[in-house]
Amino acid sequence: MLQRMSGVFIGALFGTVFVIANAHDPLNPTIGVALRVLAVLTFGGLLALALRAGRRGGAPVGAQASQESWYGGKFGFVVAAEVVLMIGGNLALRGAGAPAETAVAWIALIVGLHFLALTAVWKRRSIAVPGTALTALGVIGLGMAATSAVAWVPFVSGVLSGVALLGGSTYAVTHAYRATVRP
Repeated sequence: MLQRMSGVFIGALFGTVFVIANAHDPLNPTIGVALRVLAVLTFGGLLALALRAGRRGGAPVGAQASQESWYGGKFGFVVAAEVVLMIGGNLALRGAGAPAETAVAWIALIVGLHFLALTAVWKRRSIAVPGTALTALGVIGLGMAATSAVAWVPFVSGVLSGVALLGGSTYAVTHAYRATVRP
């Protein structure tokens, strides 16, 4: 369970960071603060629920996969490709004179594609849900960057991507917790 949950918490942490870093103008400042607080509280709640599930000693079905199958060579390749694409794509966008807001859209797109690739590596279809959401939010943000709605790209590609990651993590942790209370 620990191996699977480590991936869930990495996703939840990045979801929280997406929200904290992007809940700003043109959002109302009060809404921005509320979204940041809610993201942090959600992350804290996920940690607490996972610890409680761990104390109960349960593990979700299929959590017995070996460490190699979770974080082996294919995983390393996907993450390395993700880093190269993130950095290279952002440098190319900046070099092409794209607005600064495209950075978060590009990151959301690449992180989403990374989840879709991990769906095949880990053979977990549930990962495709946040992967598809982030990919779509990244594409939408890149499209918005060429319009007068460019100021909203951090909200669409950043905050909403964070919400998608936190939502996926909440589903996974809740599922793990429920597995510990079943007879």
